[in-house]
Amino acid sequence: MMKDEFHEFYKKSVEERLRILKHAAGLTDDEINMLKSGAIGIDVADRMIENVVGTCELPIGLGLNFMINGKEYMVPMCTEEPSVVAAASYAAKLAKAAGGFKTSSDEPIMIGQIQILGFKNFESAREAIIKNKARIISKANERDSVLVSFGGGAKDVEVREIDSEIGKMLVVHLFVDVRDAMGANAVNTMCEVVSPLLEELTGGHARLKIISNLADRRLARSKAVWKKDELEKSTKGLMKGKEVVNAIIEAYQLAANDPYRCATHNKGIMNGIDAVVIATGNDFRAVEAGAHSYACISGKYKPLTRYYKNKDGDLVGEIELPVAIGTVGGATRTKPEAKIALKILGVKSARELAEVIASVGLAQNFAALRALATEGIQRGHMRLHAKNIAVTAEARGKNIDTVAAKMIEEKNISVSRAKEILDKMH
Repeated sequence: MMKDEFHEFYKKSVEERLRILKHAAGLTDDEINMLKSGAIGIDVADRMIENVVGTCELPIGLGLNFMINGKEYMVPMCTEEPSVVAAASYAAKLAKAAGGFKTSSDEPIMIGQIQILGFKNFESAREAIIKNKARIISKANERDSVLVSFGGGAKDVEVREIDSEIGKMLVVHLFVDVRDAMGANAVNTMCEVVSPLLEELTGGHARLKIISNLADRRLARSKAVWKKDELEKSTKGLMKGKEVVNAIIEAYQLAANDPYRCATHNKGIMNGIDAVVIATGNDFRAVEAGAHSYACISGKYKPLTRYYKNKDGDLVGEIELPVAIGTVGGATRTKPEAKIALKILGVKSARELAEVIASVGLAQNFAALRALATEGIQRGHMRLHAKNIAVTAEARGKNIDTVAAKMIEEKNISVSRAKEILDKMH
């Protein structure tokens, strides 16, 4: 019966899908209405992906105190994890004392890959491609005159030789300036367009024609200084400023030399980065893939950030990573919340947005290291998590704040304790 109901599910209207889902999963009317609610709107959602039955919302908070290249930003951050927004805002506030964040970024060059198999001689094939580089670039740009009119388009070609268990492969890299787009659709189309020409030139056959998410030609960088005096104040005098600086550097050095710690170190960076990427309607999976692959581009998995002392003994933090995002096209223009987020940010280009995102990643990482190296990560995190625990225990309305405050006062933040407090209140 269920199999028949779900036959050609994708062809059915949203209301029909919800009726089927309600019956199959035993959902209530309230649960069905909850699935349908949301700023994005069920009709818009139905045009974005397949088999739509609802929308899923996450909180959007504002990362504050971000001074980047002398400009103040309010940064929309979409996340369900407590302490992320607060930690980034606090780190940015501490960095303000030394002028905030200084950033830079590369031109928005994305890499398209065309895999060629069945060629007779690699060097001959490579030579033919390089000799016809201008022809290949021209062919690619014929398919996107709009991108070219904005100064973008295919710019260069590179040939790589790959050894594999099934023999040698030739991989052509097509370098495309995608301007203010993330660029996947434009790059993928260009790869497909030039493939017949590459087959003709190499005598081989093209297999994969796809963008690479290791966007190492599209890096964003950010740098900040945290003064030791400000760091001392942040501990309320419990630690000297130079001790905090040393403790953060020691924590960073563990990540720099141990992949088990480094994975969590870089995950903390992505807590902030993903939150902005999601808020602006960009592809956080692509950014994650690019970040983690770039972290091991040297052959060893390394931190995306670096920390050291300057001549004054203050802490310097730096970050560098690929940030392949856009301000035009895709969900950035489909999702109403994404449009609002970009308006709040006030960025004028994808490069500016990438630099803001890199700064948030650095701030998030610094905040985590400072907490780990001083009072411990759980103190602040669990205080902010207390409200979530109260909700899990089925507190509602003003009771959420009351239960959370009581657990924080007792330093006993758990679902069982929240339920006990609620029982006594009733």
